[in-house]
Amino acid sequence: MKRQPVARPPDPAEQAIRLALETLDIEAAAVMGLKRHVGLSFARVVALMLEVTGRVVVMGMGKSGHIGRKIAATLASTGTPAMFVNTGEASHGDLGMITAVDLVLAISNSGETDELTSILPVLKRLGAPLVAMTGNPESTLARHADVFLNCGVDKEACPLNLAPTASTTAQLALGDALAVALLDARGFKAEDFARSHPGGALGRKLLTHVSDVMRVGDAVPQVGPDASFSELMREMSAKGLGAAAIVDQQSHVLGVFTDGDLRRLIEQGMDLRGMSAQQVMHRQPRTISAEALAVEVAELMEHHSITSVLVLDADARLIGALNTNDLMRAKVI
Repeated sequence: MKRQPVARPPDPAEQAIRLALETLDIEAAAVMGLKRHVGLSFARVVALMLEVTGRVVVMGMGKSGHIGRKIAATLASTGTPAMFVNTGEASHGDLGMITAVDLVLAISNSGETDELTSILPVLKRLGAPLVAMTGNPESTLARHADVFLNCGVDKEACPLNLAPTASTTAQLALGDALAVALLDARGFKAEDFARSHPGGALGRKLLTHVSDVMRVGDAVPQVGPDASFSELMREMSAKGLGAAAIVDQQSHVLGVFTDGDLRRLIEQGMDLRGMSAQQVMHRQPRTISAEALAVEVAELMEHHSITSVLVLDADARLIGALNTNDLMRAKVI
């Protein structure tokens, strides 16, 4: 008898890569499949969320709860007041967080989660609009909702078709679609986003003003026009800005002298020892107001290839100064 060849066990690396690619294909198909469900019901949900005077209360249990928490956070950070209430905790007191002026967005793939269906009568009596996000149009949740959003998928990415994978990806994508539609309808801008993210990079760029980072008082290097060159250099060295302003008695700026100006004059072979600050200064320096955004002064420096800028008040008097190091410390650049 001919011996049958022994089947080789699958290579672990190849198996992992194959399953990863299959997972991505299934979840991508699940998200694309949502497009056939986005229609008038989606637009109605957006309209309801725009009209609500309270908050959008996102509810969910288990994996849908994790997705719901993220959806609530995305809504809140893009201009729609929102919060998350765990469905399991709702029947033990957390229902008190929900009022008649709120809107409830309940998420459940099956639409039959016991913890959710048990509180549906209470939610209905409360009078808050109920939006269902579920993959089962015939479910208890879908039937009791004022508006139903279908987030159904053909199959899970899990090889057993059991663990929530593609279904939670679809829920997350549909939540993001709601947030983006609401953001646009509200005219939400980058400045609004920054106000809710003051600790982030965008927040620092859009909320930090020149007045927040500039040097003031004795920290601002400045001399009079008749100051000697040695006095000018001592002031520059002591203050560490890389420049010094030349001002009149009323603090109006006449010019500026920078490390770059010093280098260029030395390269020209000039004898600077007998010169005054007025003789070596660069007239009409780049300036900015204290009310300007710090990101604006960063752009000014980059555009003109300079490393320091003087800050003037409305009467063109010197009130501060800053350089690239100051912007870096403030994490603006």
